Amino acid sequence: MMDFAYWLPIVWAVILIAAISIYVVLDGFDLGIGMLFALERHPDRRDVMVNTVAPVWDGNETWMVLGGAVLYGVFPGAYATLLPAFYLPIILMLLALIFRGVAFEFRVMTRGTAREGLWNTGFMLGSGIAAFCQGAILGGVVQGVKVVDGAFAGGALDWLTPFSIVCGLAVMCGYALLGATWLIWRTTGVLEASCRRWASRLAAGMFLAIVAVSLWTPLLHAPYLRRWTDWPNFLFVAPVPVLVGVLGLLFIMGLRRGHSKGPFLCALGWFFLCLSGLGITMWPYAVPPGLTLWDVSSPPSSQFFQLIGTAILLPIILTYTIYSYHVFRGKVTETDGYH
Repeated sequence: MMDFAYWLPIVWAVILIAAISIYVVLDGFDLGIGMLFALERHPDRRDVMVNTVAPVWDGNETWMVLGGAVLYGVFPGAYATLLPAFYLPIILMLLALIFRGVAFEFRVMTRGTAREGLWNTGFMLGSGIAAFCQGAILGGVVQGVKVVDGAFAGGALDWLTPFSIVCGLAVMCGYALLGATWLIWRTTGVLEASCRRWASRLAAGMFLAIVAVSLWTPLLHAPYLRRWTDWPNFLFVAPVPVLVGVLGLLFIMGLRRGHSKGPFLCALGWFFLCLSGLGITMWPYAVPPGLTLWDVSSPPSSQFFQLIGTAILLPIILTYTIYSYHVFRGKVTETDGYH
């Protein structure tokens, strides 16, 4: 029974990390496209950018909902501690996502009118604010929250620190990079050429952000530093920064050789390595620097009951997501439309 109770939170942690990772991948380039509206002003090309995600964007938040449900049902201690610590950025993120969704639809209905600019701006700002808040929340979790007797005991603005701001800006840059590389894959002509220029600059910014956060994070808490520097841990974690550099070289080569999918896959690889690095750093803490997965998890019987339902629903969600992206694959041009 002890082994069963020990492994269940680990299984759920893998599911939670997978849900967050899939959300970052799918909604990342979606939000990135919104932010790239600041660089592309031509209305027809903006329509093409939106049409690359219009058939599938509604389902991306499914993975955020799944992640929240797992946190609430399986790790209630973490949910009860982290939610009050991040009320402000969470509410701001949700409002930005709602306004962004409204702008996504209304910009089409007001095409060619004076109000089109308003909704385009709303789509752009909603995407940027949501991306920044997600990065700031992540940075706030990594740097830790003040906990007394298992409950949050800090202030409403404890999350807002130089580290969380850097993380927020890094996520904005990363999402914009995902958006640019997605458009390289899915568009043609002038827009594709513009995205290649944007991607090269965004990749440089993303690389600098990875370096800055990677050097800063181990200095936040002693266990973080030991995870990366103690022997023999160093042997197991060293491949992560090496692979970041390798993907950077492949990214540059892909852009120069005119590859369509390669830059996007390299950008996804960077995000995967970043999430892997954070997982290595934070393990086994659910609420750094003091509460582990087992400290905040629900009873094993509850976890097992929820695992049965998740084992049924997760393949269905994955199948639907893969099928929808398969149906709407291929290049999108100005002659194509969705609405």
